[in-house]
Amino acid sequence: MRILVRIACLAVLWAAVVQASGFDWAARAEIEERIAQSGAEVAVALRTLDSKSELLLSPDISFHAASTMKVPVMIELFNQARQGRLRLDDPLPVRNEFKSIVDGSPYSIELEKDEEVYLALGEPMPLIELCRHMIAVSSNLATNLLIEKLGAQDIRRTVAALGAQGMKVLRGVEDIKAYRQGLSNATTARALLVLMERIAGLEAVDEGSSGRMIEILKQQEFRDAVPAGLPEGTPVASKTGEITRIHHEAAIVYADRPFVLVVLVRGIDDRRRSARLIADIARIAFGATQAQ
Repeated sequence: MRILVRIACLAVLWAAVVQASGFDWAARAEIEERIAQSGAEVAVALRTLDSKSELLLSPDISFHAASTMKVPVMIELFNQARQGRLRLDDPLPVRNEFKSIVDGSPYSIELEKDEEVYLALGEPMPLIELCRHMIAVSSNLATNLLIEKLGAQDIRRTVAALGAQGMKVLRGVEDIKAYRQGLSNATTARALLVLMERIAGLEAVDEGSSGRMIEILKQQEFRDAVPAGLPEGTPVASKTGEITRIHHEAAIVYADRPFVLVVLVRGIDDRRRSARLIADIARIAFGATQAQ
């Protein structure tokens, strides 16, 4: 009898948790099963923009941020523009030499020779164009130029002010000396959820700046993860991130009932598999949020 009572109590508590989160329990179970089948370490953070439904799975586990750290870099660019410290159309000379955060020694990054920013080496490029390349095609050269211009400390300060303390932007890309000392950019799913919610709510900097950031995020060219799991034509504003055995996406999904979805994946060698996993989670999340 005591066992039956205990089971009944646990069932009531579980139902209360599900009701409080507003997320369908069957959809949650399906996502958890899909994650278990993948064998990967996965964090998920979802919240509808009406704040009535959310799903948090391991939201505070820290992952290598990969290119998702480019979201706070973009926010800081618009923040400094609002403060009058720079103008978005200010030109910045394109070069490929940066300083390691370890000892200030110079390093350069490996470049894609057909990348537009690479083709501009030695020439000036407007800050807003560097930002667009940083987000849409995930240009590492544009990213390092912007981080050097804006300052990693200022980026971290703005991230903290927005309430996304789990996002740590320490340095630019391919600082090998820093990497070998364990000094890498990191994030949690919750931190990215907060940042994307701020943008979606038009309050990351101000209404106009947030609107422009959304338009840049909508130009994301990597479409085989979150967008692939959604009905065709669903507008998505997102940023992906990939390095060895790491595959992330943080997205604002403009469905009839809009929501932010962050999926962080660690431990899958084949990016096609990790993309399918993220797409599956997006598909299940879409069904659960739109059915309510």
